[in-house]
Amino acid sequence: MEVINIKGTEDTPNVILDKENGHFEISGRSLPEDVNMFFEPIMDWIDEYAEDPLDKTVFDFKLEYFNTASSKVILDILLKFEEIVENGKEVTIKWHYHEDEEDMLEAGEEYADIVEIPFEYIVLED
Repeated sequence: MEVINIKGTEDTPNVILDKENGHFEISGRSLPEDVNMFFEPIMDWIDEYAEDPLDKTVFDFKLEYFNTASSKVILDILLKFEEIVENGKEVTIKWHYHEDEEDMLEAGEEYADIVEIPFEYIVLED
């Protein structure tokens, strides 16, 4: 599979989807002007990955901020990975947040309540 490696900007996140090296990460800020256009190739890649996933997938979310439109796409991504779990593979979500960012911790906890995937919460020291 082709590697997706998108460098983040002020409004778009860094995205690394690298099956060969088992590196899955979304980090930075996510408030793209057209959320569907930005995330479409990412969702297509995840759809393809879901057809033949690794036995164990660890996905790192290191978001500093995301808007409402991005929150919906993040949920869609998590639901895709929940399907992978339902098909017998292991998935862990590592939700990174700054210790003074209670909102980001709460967002992770809300996602964890919705999907049946183990979440690990990792505090980033400021």
